[in-house]
Amino acid sequence: MNRPLRQDLSAAIPEGVAALLEKEIIFGELAPMARLTEEEVAARYGVSRSPVREALRLLERDGLVLRAARRGIWVAPLSLKDFDEIYTCRIELEGVAAEQAAMSSDTERKKQFAGLLEELRAAHARGDGREFFMVDVRGSALTYDLSDNRTLKRLLASLDKQALRYRFIGYTHNPEIVDITMTHTAAIYDAIVGGQAERAKELTEHIIHYIWQFMRGAIAENFGKE
Repeated sequence: MNRPLRQDLSAAIPEGVAALLEKEIIFGELAPMARLTEEEVAARYGVSRSPVREALRLLERDGLVLRAARRGIWVAPLSLKDFDEIYTCRIELEGVAAEQAAMSSDTERKKQFAGLLEELRAAHARGDGREFFMVDVRGSALTYDLSDNRTLKRLLASLDKQALRYRFIGYTHNPEIVDITMTHTAAIYDAIVGGQAERAKELTEHIIHYIWQFMRGAIAENFGKE
């Protein structure tokens, strides 16, 4: 917990502290089961314990940290069971998001997919899994926004922060996942831009199911089944 602060926290609000911790958890800089204390986090970020306390509550709500009486607070573990639960839900929700995004009449915003696709191709060509992940996440966010479905976006927001941990592992540890995602993402973007709702849904569900099954063995081996 002694890494230096990486961005300005002059406005020491709970959401800001939570965002910093969230990034470290998603990128694996705070490992699963790592202990967190209000005192250590407050000292590292140079803030009082009050916003840290609320930030940890926000992370607990999002499933990124766990808390137990007399045991403290720690980064939520990764496991095959957790992975299966998240991806079972992701398949359906992401498919609906892509379908509804394709049905959107916002042609101006759909043009943003072209730029994202170029960034993905550049990251793929460099073999930069971390950058590929970050651009892909922006593509997901654009898809969710185009779906124009507040309930769906709320459900995805709750699920996505947990899913991002597994997505980051996949993109940065297995080039084959990046390869297959690159091909399918281009097709999904084309379907969304072209208004092909059923195809966008099918392609999205297919790639998420493929990655889920592809990664299961490695997740179980590295993090356990439970």
